[in-house]
Amino acid sequence: MLVLPEELTQSQATACLRLLVPDLRSQSGPEVVVDASALSRFDSAALAVLLECRRESLALGKRFSIRGLPTRLGDLATLYGIAELLPSALVK
Repeated sequence: MLVLPEELTQSQATACLRLLVPDLRSQSGPEVVVDASALSRFDSAALAVLLECRRESLALGKRFSIRGLPTRLGDLATLYGIAELLPSALVK
């Protein structure tokens, strides 16, 4: 599972992706799950990071889902018309 930081804004997005993408590529199994539950300070760059993780996952032939997406970030995804691209993970 990939874990997002507490703060993810435009100024942290590139560095965050530099850390996440190699971890994503090394994930075994058919699905990549991103845990977003720690996010408390974010802007639309957090959506860009999630979309890039999704793109990388799909390019590797893996399913992609998110656990703990903050309501406000989900609302922002809905506003931008991309909510269906960011599916929620089932809690196991």
